[in-house]
Amino acid sequence: MNQEQREISAKNLLANPLFIEAFGVVEEELLTLWKTTGSIDIDQREAFWLALRLLERLKGHISSVVETGVMAKMLEKQHPYI
Repeated sequence: MNQEQREISAKNLLANPLFIEAFGVVEEELLTLWKTTGSIDIDQREAFWLALRLLERLKGHISSVVETGVMAKMLEKQHPYI
């Protein structure tokens, strides 16, 4: 898969209603679980927190694929022979 195909796939994924819903639902569930852990459940709370960070990293990676494609197109327009 070339960079342009990756960018298009990532854009489609980020705009997909099911993807948006899934990330929203999972994030909300993890936040609720994290907030409602008992004061002595440090390991459980840490696991939920790490899961939230991982969810952010996944979405961030997909977004970066789009941004990289946009930047590559801008660079190509500005410096077509580089």
